[in-house]
Amino acid sequence: VQGEDNSSEFITKYRTCRQRVRECSGEADHHEGMSSDDELTPAEVTEFQKSKDNLLEDSRKVFEDVHADFCDIRKILLKFQEWKEKFPDSYCDAYISFCLPKLLNPLIRVQLINWNPLEQNFAGLEEMPWFRAIEEFRGAKTGSESK
Repeated sequence: VQGEDNSSEFITKYRTCRQRVRECSGEADHHEGMSSDDELTPAEVTEFQKSKDNLLEDSRKVFEDVHADFCDIRKILLKFQEWKEKFPDSYCDAYISFCLPKLLNPLIRVQLINWNPLEQNFAGLEEMPWFRAIEEFRGAKTGSESK
């Protein structure tokens, strides 16, 4: 409980200090309640961006030693579509519809690492290549089932 009192006291002092800085700088567009006590310093922002860039660089290397036929969702789904058309009984017996989500999960996750729906110009899920490939596969699946 002693630590909580100090924390509350610190936050109050910090807010007061920021308010004085705003007043001295003439920042007139501040709205009470619209700021955060968790604002990042420029050094923290730079460190975050550096870590994010390193993570993205590492994510690009995840499948670099995998043959293109096995790390491209469209190509993978095409193989399953061919299997279904040539050997429908075998395809059905293998319960592929239950296996595909687990099979495609790592590939989709790598593509979603940099996806941020909170950014202004983010791409919607429906616009992502993996999503369109799955939609096309489902469309082909529906089309072949109606024959």
